[in-house]
Order: sequence, then structure tokens, then C-alpha cells
Amino acid sequence: MTKSIPKQTSEITEAQSENSTEQSQGGRRVGQSRGRRSPSSPGVYRRLVTLLSQSRSLNSRVLLLVLVIFGTGVGLVWAKGQRERIIAELPDPQSLLTYAQPGSRLLKAADGSILLQLGATPPQDSSLAKIPSKLVEAFVAAEDQRFYQHNGVDYPSILRAIVANLKAGKIVEGGSTLTQQLARIVFLNQDQSIDRKIKEALMAQKIEGRFDKSQVLERYLNLVYLGSGAYGVTDAAWIYFSKSPRDLTLAEMATLAAMPPAPSVYSPLINPDLAMRERNKVLARMQDQGYLTAEEATLAQKQPLVVNPADPPHTESPYPYFTSFIEKELDRLVDEKLLSETALAQGGLVIETTLNPEWQALAQEIVLWIVNRDGQYERFEQGAFVIIDPRTGAIPVMIGGMDFQNSEFNRVTQAHRSPGSTFKTFVYTAAVASGFSPQKTYVDAPLTVDGYTPKNYGGTFRGTVSIADALTYSVNTVALKTLLDVGFEPVLTVAKQMGIKSDLQETYSLALGASEVTLLELTSAYGALANEGVHVPSHGITRILNSQGQVLFEANAEEPTVAIDKDTAAIVTWMLQNVVERGTGRAAKLGDRPVAGKTGTSEGARDLWFIGYIPQFVAGVWLGNDNNAPTWGSSGTAAYLWNEVMRELLVDIPVEKFPELPNLASHKGTLEANPIKPNRVQAGAENNSDRFEAFDSESSWEPEDTSSWQPDDPAPESVNVEDSSETIDEEATAPDNSSEAPPESDPASQGEPIVPEGIPYSGDQPVVYPAPSDELPPPIDEPAPMPDPLPPSDIPPI
Repeated sequence: MTKSIPKQTSEITEAQSENSTEQSQGGRRVGQSRGRRSPSSPGVYRRLVTLLSQSRSLNSRVLLLVLVIFGTGVGLVWAKGQRERIIAELPDPQSLLTYAQPGSRLLKAADGSILLQLGATPPQDSSLAKIPSKLVEAFVAAEDQRFYQHNGVDYPSILRAIVANLKAGKIVEGGSTLTQQLARIVFLNQDQSIDRKIKEALMAQKIEGRFDKSQVLERYLNLVYLGSGAYGVTDAAWIYFSKSPRDLTLAEMATLAAMPPAPSVYSPLINPDLAMRERNKVLARMQDQGYLTAEEATLAQKQPLVVNPADPPHTESPYPYFTSFIEKELDRLVDEKLLSETALAQGGLVIETTLNPEWQALAQEIVLWIVNRDGQYERFEQGAFVIIDPRTGAIPVMIGGMDFQNSEFNRVTQAHRSPGSTFKTFVYTAAVASGFSPQKTYVDAPLTVDGYTPKNYGGTFRGTVSIADALTYSVNTVALKTLLDVGFEPVLTVAKQMGIKSDLQETYSLALGASEVTLLELTSAYGALANEGVHVPSHGITRILNSQGQVLFEANAEEPTVAIDKDTAAIVTWMLQNVVERGTGRAAKLGDRPVAGKTGTSEGARDLWFIGYIPQFVAGVWLGNDNNAPTWGSSGTAAYLWNEVMRELLVDIPVEKFPELPNLASHKGTLEANPIKPNRVQAGAENNSDRFEAFDSESSWEPEDTSSWQPDDPAPESVNVEDSSETIDEEATAPDNSSEAPPESDPASQGEPIVPEGIPYSGDQPVVYPAPSDELPPPIDEPAPMPDPLPPSDIPPI
């Protein structure tokens, strides 16, 4: 086939040149263009030969012969120059080693395992040593019998193919070598032009000048298309026979080797009879080449063709919530100009991610188990869980819901929910950053500010408490008073710097978590505390490589942000350790390992949260219902789930301690408070708000002067109100007292119940609030025995 190229080139070039330069009219030449042609042009050369044959004088013949010889020499020089030019323009063969099919993406976990194959990407490259020798020999016998003798182009094979095609009157045999096919797959296209044929031959020679035969074979066998979405012999062995290449029979190997010329035609799934006929031809060729004995070939030819089809591997992710998040991250990188849209569209990308498959599988099993068990009697159906390395921002675990097949909505990244008391951490962080001491005290008593009335869980008040204890036991009135003394602007600034991206509203209920956030950004923000005040944005992609192995994107190229000073981070971490040691987060304790964290429960217990961290990792839990229906649970269940997962995952992680608590007396803070001046502040003991004493914002409200606070001295109260056990109804609808509604409570305005150590709080258990002495009550009852974990086969992908 290739042997006819010069003739075709000559005819095409001559036809084009003559059509463009001359027309015949009455035997006369018109429109002839002079001085515009190279003497090496095939049209000129042919004309000289014609004149030579027609010339009658000796001198004329000698002259013309000289011209012909001269033209031939110039033509050869021109051809050589053209060849060198084409070779120089051809791509570097080195990219052959990292090539992937255009339009494809391959997602890999942190350990290098494959998470998902998008497009025509081979799931794995098998080294030649792992491919059976008979399978290699089958492809050589079928496609390139002189593979080990030629230098990329097999001229005798080309001649043989031309003769066979001429005899048959159609194309029945090709002359392309395996190396030429490889060049076409990686560097060229399927265009049938002469130009492409020439480039293919020259590229094949360039490849064999760079790589040895074994490398060429290895790349070919991993990239050749074998139909039904199978690229390479590893894919094909699985798709057609549900086997690895090393388990294929000789007949099955020959079946695959027969497919490259026409994969859809010779497919054993589409045309089994034709596939068997071509298989037997390959076996006969293997015998002719000495790869098989006559007995081996005959035995294999007599075997029936039995297929056992299977879906292509890695086309469905075992962790679809995470991989769908990665796909959205690719679009975000393009939007933020961190990745070229052209590079993303070209495909052939290898995307290395942060996922830890072992941790993900274990966490997934535990989350499903607890949600299925506790959700039945606490009336929640969904759960979400995420882990972030606060020092790098890497996400090793992400569970966005219970069943991706029924709902692709990712509750880690897409669900904006009220964070409840978990947002108090930002209020107190801003306070400490403004110079407030964690031992500053407020009076926990009824309070209404501009018509907004927070309540504590259970309707009780504790009198004078420090802000550290107010955080430990999630006291709502103190959180609001702290917000008033610190101001909206510092709190919002701190929250944004720590990693909150959602819009936050300047309302009094902000202190209790009225503005909605996602679990991912909330967890990432707590990571700034774990990382001593430095916020590193969370990410799921570590690197993106193109088909040539070049790095297109690498995470953490930007400098981390200092969100708060180290002393503030250490003080707030100490406060949050108290939450876990003796407060609302006791269910999250991990023995001797230091843990800091905060629970959160929104109005009607619609959202149950726990965000906790150790120095190396921060993890967040959310439980609730997609339809925002109230639950009968509490954030203690979220803390318990956090404990169950982290206790298993951290077995081999060394114990690290948090930074020491700095000297509170010398802590000055780095942020300036901007106190809020309400229009109307009411405080008192009656439910009727009209009888409360009113404070005018311009004359009676005086924010605290924090400049002279000492850690061991009680600070004055910003609003002097009498302690009272009576409550003030907030601006919320009355709870439904039917049997289907949760118990009468308002966690968003009432704080958090105390959870007995190691026991997930249940909505039908009595509320227990600590006495001023901070002594915790004994456990209410022992938890129910836990069932064995679900077997992996029963767990839907999440």
C-alpha cells in the first residue's frame, strides 16, 4: 500500500499544478505561468522526460538528458530536505511513555489507586513482564510478523500488501507495522491522506530510534483499541472474558489479537462466528512463525468461543460523593484561572487526589451503621462527614450522604444549614483576639435586645459565668452579650479569615448560628485553630498532569493565610478542649488523646453538629433531614459518631499535644473590638416583655472596657440584670406537642444539653444541665449494645 505513495503523489501534484497554470484551447497553451516552478516539480520533470523521448537531434537529446539528470538530483535533494523538515516537525517520542487518550480523565487516590476513569483512559499500564508471552506473540503474528527485524517501517510487508490487494481488487491486507500503528494512536489521526501516511512512517522510525522493541510493544499493548470501550489488553481481557491477561487461554489471546484491524467487526460480543474464524487465522500464523506447535494450534482452534463480558473497570466510583466533588473542583480551577480551559478540554489528564481509600471505606461503614441505627429513633435520615488535614488542607475522607444513587446532593459541600452553637466559636475567637480574657464573666439571665430574646436549653439560667464556661456549656445569653461587646465586624472578619465563605448576616442571632454554612467550610475554619491560627484552604486535588506528564496544577501554590494570632488560637483551643472534657462534647473524648471541638444544634434539632480536632486532623459531622424536618436527637449523637470514626482511624497516628495555654495576664489581642449599641435592651424576670426595664442605646448601654482586665478578677457585667429562672419566649413558632413532633425544646436559642460521657444523647432522655459547681450528673443509662458493622456488600456507595 505504501509503495504506491510516490505515484499517487506525482499524479496529484501534476494535476493540481497543470490545473492551476494552464488550460488547453484549440491546441494552444494559455495562461502559462513562467518562472514560478521549481525544476524539481514532478510536472516539470515529467515534461522533460517527454521532450527527451520526442527529441530527434543528438545535441538536443544530450542537453535534455543533462537536464533530466540535473532535475533528478535536485528532486532528490528536495525530497531529502522535505523529509528532514517533516522529521523535525514531528513531536518528541518521549511523551509516548505518559500518553493517555484525548478527552479522558483518570482520577487517582492518594495511594495511587484508581478512583474513576472518565473517557477512554486505560485503567492501568501493565508492564511487558506482566503480559503473558503468548499474548505478545499472538499480536506480533497477527499484526507485524517482521516486528523484530524492521526499524519501524517494513518495506517487504508493504510490497506484499500491495500485491495481495491488487489480486483481490480491494484492500485485504495492510502493511503498517505495530510501531506505525502506535505512532498513529499517540501522535497522529485516522486521516487517509498521503501526508499522514508519510508522517506515520517517519514517526515510527523516530520512535524506534528512541525506544527499544520491548518498550514499543509494551506501549502498543496498553494503548491499542480493542472495541467495547477497551483500550489495551488489560481492559479487553476484563471486558470480554472477566479475566486478567495472565489468566487468558491461548484461544482467548488469539481472539484479542485478531481484533485491531476492525474491533467492532471482529468483536466476539457482536460477531462470534467471524471472531472465531479470525482467531483461528491468528493461531495458524502463530504456528507458521514457530510460536506454537501444530498440536497446540489445532487444540486451540477446536475450542469453542466462550465470552464472559463485564463492565469496563473504574467507570463507576466506589466513592461518588468525593469524585463528583473533584469534577466540580476542576470547573472551579478553570473559573479561578488556576487551570487552562484548553488544557481541561484536551483531556488526557491524570488527576491526583487527596482521598485515603482505607480511611474512606472505614468511615463510610461506621457512618452508615450509626445513621441507620440511631436515625430510626432520633428521626434523622441523613448524615455527612469530612476530615481535613489543617496543615495542608488535604481532604482524606468525604461522605456526602447515605446513598448517591438515590441522591447526588453532597451534604458536605452543597448543603447550607444553620450551624447552631458551633458558630459561637467564632464569636469567642473574635473576643479573645480583641483582648478579652476567657475568664471574663457575664451574668446568665433573661435578656431581650431589640426584640430578640435568646433562651438557654431547658429554660434555666446559671448566674455569673465566664465566657470559657459559657462556651463549655453552650450558654446562649452570654454568647449574645459577647457579640454585643465585640461587634459584628470583628466577628465576621475572623470567621471569613478562618475560612467561612458563605454570606453572614449582621443579626443578633448570628451569635447562635443563624447564618447558614456548609459542613466543609465550617470544618475547614476550625482547622485554622488546629493549625495555630493559620488557615490553609481545603482541597481534594493535589496535582493535575497532562498526557505528556507535565504538571498543570499543584495544590498549595498560594501562601497560607494567618487568620488569627497563635495565642488566640491556643486560648480558644483550650476553651474547646473543655467542651470535650466536661461540656456538651463529652461523647467525643478519645481517652488520653487531646481533643477540642464544639457541638451545635439548630432550632427544632433540625441540624445536629459536631466539629472536632486534634493537632493533625479536623473532622466535621452533620446529621439531619434533607426536608429540614425536626429530629428527636441532639448534637451529642454527632459527637458520638465523630468519636466512633476517629477512634478507628487514628490508631496508628501518634498522639500530639496542643500548644500550651499562653499567659492570660499578658495577652493583649491583635483585633480591635467594635461594640454594638442596640436601640433597646430589656432585662427582667417576667415573661411579659412590656414590663422589662428599657435601656436606651445612647445613654444606658456601656460596653465593657477590656483594657484593665486581669485573668483572675471578675469583670463587670455589661448589662446588670437580675438572675431569674423564668424564661422569655423567642421569636419562634410554638412547638407541636403531637406524638410525631420532637420534645418541646428550642436548641437554636436554648444552648446544648450536657451529654453523659460516651453516651449519644437521645431526644427522649431528660435534659440535664450542670449546677454552678460544674459537677456533671451520673450517666442516665447504659447505651444499647451495638450491632456488628454491616458487611461491605450491603453498603451502597456514598
